[in-house]
Amino acid sequence: MIRLKDLSLPLTYNETTLRQMAAKKLHLRSGDIRSLSLYRRSIDARRKDHIHFLASVDLQTVLDEAAVIAGCHSAELVRPYRYDLPPCRKLPQRPVIVGSGPCGLFAALILAQSGQEPIIIERGRDVDRRTADVERFRTAGQLDTTSNVQFGEGGAGTFSDGKLNTGTKDTRIRKVLMELAVHGAPEEILYLAKPHIGTDRLRTTVRNIRQTIVSLGGTYHFETQMTGLRIKEGQIVGVEVEQHHSRRVIETDHVILAIGHSARDTFEQLLQQGVRMEQKPFAMGVRIEHLQEQINRSQYGDFCRHPALGAADYKLAVHLPNGRGVYTFCMCPGGTVVAAASEEGRLVTNGMSEFARDKINANAALLVGVHPDDFGSEAVLAGVALQRQLEQQAFETGGGGYCAPVQRVGDFLQRERSVQLGEVRPSYQPGYMLTDLDSCLPAFMTDSLREGLLQMERRLHGFAHPDAILTAVESRSSSPVRILRDDTMQSVSVKGLYPCGEGAGYAGGITSAAVDGIKAAEVILQKSLS
Repeated sequence: MIRLKDLSLPLTYNETTLRQMAAKKLHLRSGDIRSLSLYRRSIDARRKDHIHFLASVDLQTVLDEAAVIAGCHSAELVRPYRYDLPPCRKLPQRPVIVGSGPCGLFAALILAQSGQEPIIIERGRDVDRRTADVERFRTAGQLDTTSNVQFGEGGAGTFSDGKLNTGTKDTRIRKVLMELAVHGAPEEILYLAKPHIGTDRLRTTVRNIRQTIVSLGGTYHFETQMTGLRIKEGQIVGVEVEQHHSRRVIETDHVILAIGHSARDTFEQLLQQGVRMEQKPFAMGVRIEHLQEQINRSQYGDFCRHPALGAADYKLAVHLPNGRGVYTFCMCPGGTVVAAASEEGRLVTNGMSEFARDKINANAALLVGVHPDDFGSEAVLAGVALQRQLEQQAFETGGGGYCAPVQRVGDFLQRERSVQLGEVRPSYQPGYMLTDLDSCLPAFMTDSLREGLLQMERRLHGFAHPDAILTAVESRSSSPVRILRDDTMQSVSVKGLYPCGEGAGYAGGITSAAVDGIKAAEVILQKSLS
């Protein structure tokens, strides 16, 4: 198969023009191409008067393909991607996976496809009941600490934009994308440079993967929380769980710990049982909202309403003279800011988009790097304590009832309390209060945000628009701890325990967490042969 790169496509291209352009670049006739499909497509908006697509395609010809690519520097011979499960034997005991976010989900899928019949423990509810719980919190402010944006089937990413782009280059990414597409995600995720599913499509996809796992012998236990580990001579021998006030032990010698970044009580329990972990740098800040139309105009100029482009996104990062980094994260085009608390009396925000990305506002996390020196303590969970402190301050500043404190960017830059809105209306529900964010965020954060806004304005016109809205607090972008593991992905203190994904400090998004789960499952399968 030939992979042809660096095709420049007009926004109005179709399959016929794509075939013709590929044939021309390879000095072929269109009829010489037996099959052709997009491998990757991105938007080139460097010149606002000439926005177009850049593409790579995979194709097969009726001719000798080695001869066809001779002399063409943008073409190479490749083999179609194939993921092969590691050879294995049936494990004496069923492996247990704690958490059903992307990491746990894909670890379970690989183990199930290998005939290991995994047991999945999830403290939250299945995705359908969880969706109802999240909606009730959004509309009525009724928080369910068991089932919310942080806890439940699919993990925190289920109520996000469903972005799948990642900085990692692991070939297992293709396995993740293919499984998501097979289970209901849009086919375009297989070739878009910045693929996304959207929270509406992601919920269905997660449910379908669970059904596949169950059909292969896996077992799910929802509303079931791990309360402790059974450890004998440094080796895991079981997991203590509680479901509806009933406790029992699941015997196992392999536990994949995919608990996510918000399972604070589980962090505490693991620490008490001697599982080694350490403080880790992370980031906190606010959500920033603009009119999506403004972002489209800034990114695409006169092409901003072209139907082939959709809602524009952005990714910005600056390094400040004070040594801190300020950057955007989890940008949600045409989305909303969502209530993402998981503990009573504490306020957390996140961003969410549906597949269509058709809401009036764009939003993104605007984050400041937070280092262990900022924690105020050498305690392992000092970062968690700092998160909780800011979340409580945000709750109180918002007036209670999970109303969020918000401020216009113009007022924030002038250090003035906001008293009225401009053209951007906050999308956060169940409500908001106009205020001064300096009253709930530390000075190192607000000072860095101000400088970051001004620097980012130079890179994206309108980013520091006076009417843009800041909503506090975005505190759960990543885990403030790392659960230490060795080269075999096992805990350095408990054999048979595999800390994985975002919560353990080894991933930074849906795709990277899923890959980490796959790698842990592979290690367990390989151990079955020893």
